Amino acid sequence: MQTAPVSALAARIRSAEGDAFLTALYGEDELELQRQRYLCALAAFEARFGQREVIVLSVPGRTEICGSHTDHQQGRVLAGSITLDTLCVASPRDDLQVNLVSEGHRDTVLELEDLTPEESEQGRASALVRGVAAGIASSGIPLWGFDAYTTSRIPSGGGFSSSAAFEVLLGALFCALGDDMLSVPELARIAQQAENVWYGKPCGLMDQYACALGGVAGLDFRNLLRPEVEMIDFEFEEHGYALCAVELGASHSDLTADFAAIPAEMGMVAQRFGLRVLRFVEQEEFEEKLPLLERELPARAILRARHFFDENERVLRMAEALRQGVMDACRREMLASGESSRRLLQNIVPDSKPDELALVRALERSAELLGERGAWRVHGGGFGGSMQALLPLDMLEDYRREMDALFGSGAVKQLRIRPRGPVIF
Repeated sequence: MQTAPVSALAARIRSAEGDAFLTALYGEDELELQRQRYLCALAAFEARFGQREVIVLSVPGRTEICGSHTDHQQGRVLAGSITLDTLCVASPRDDLQVNLVSEGHRDTVLELEDLTPEESEQGRASALVRGVAAGIASSGIPLWGFDAYTTSRIPSGGGFSSSAAFEVLLGALFCALGDDMLSVPELARIAQQAENVWYGKPCGLMDQYACALGGVAGLDFRNLLRPEVEMIDFEFEEHGYALCAVELGASHSDLTADFAAIPAEMGMVAQRFGLRVLRFVEQEEFEEKLPLLERELPARAILRARHFFDENERVLRMAEALRQGVMDACRREMLASGESSRRLLQNIVPDSKPDELALVRALERSAELLGERGAWRVHGGGFGGSMQALLPLDMLEDYRREMDALFGSGAVKQLRIRPRGPVIF
């Protein structure tokens, strides 16, 4: 692992080399903002840990373009890495202690001698550190402790996979400390297992894959050991459109039960066919047995299964529309995905918070503002964190002004595709 003093990395960030690195990762219009962000992160590390030999690591968040709640059923997903990222300044230690300072969060301190899951630790950052460390150790890479400072532009609980980006960052950091690297599938599986087992939250593989890959990717999880990955060279702005997310000020981080009910109910349907997930259920057989299933299973489980079958095919059409650059087709498929989420998947209003209607309000207002020129849908896992909109660039400022007036300044974020996954500067 190549490290450098904090002062030397700060000088590099201010140089032409730093300009080229930041521009390639974030775009020219964010150059100065990112330069100051990196310098502030280095200064924050030095203030806490002193002048040390460090590395700087960045991992992107992700946006789900199509494929809502299909990955946990080994389905298809269309996802993109975005320029909203988590940034880490870290220095290796000569023991197994981890000291992690995360901006806006409580410090995390733990020893890596014991890597077994602890129920009392579920839902905390330390659980993810321990879980990722366990996966790294089982892969044969030597573990090292570290001191680190992290800062993130990925909104927590907003559907941009802040947790997956943190998990992938930990995996990439442990790899760098051990002078080794894992493939994207290995890194994603370790990150997912940490979230499922150590953190206690069920999830599929899409979030971790998208954060680890970079760019726009069509993902097929039929074979979990060897998922099919198709990279699609696509930039929305080049086709005259903006892909946006609207933050609604309602975190979904405390809605684990609502999220867990979706794979559980889809799994109930799959089990009636002797299978674990819906991907291996033939849709024709599902339709044939529908009268029997409707007598035996909750109505919502049936509706959510219908969403899976429709959405799994919709991903293929959306990917083809991106490859061909046919934006009207992209718009139609996004609208269809959003409507399916509302009617069938039912991940708009959480059962645990029936009065949480910000997402309903945002979707309705988007329909009024964008009409036949745009598209709108729930973003990510759903239940109120954020929504997604696709609109012509000439409508962006008016849309931003109207939605910011409803949900607060800066609520509308234009999502730009980031070409790379984890990167060390």
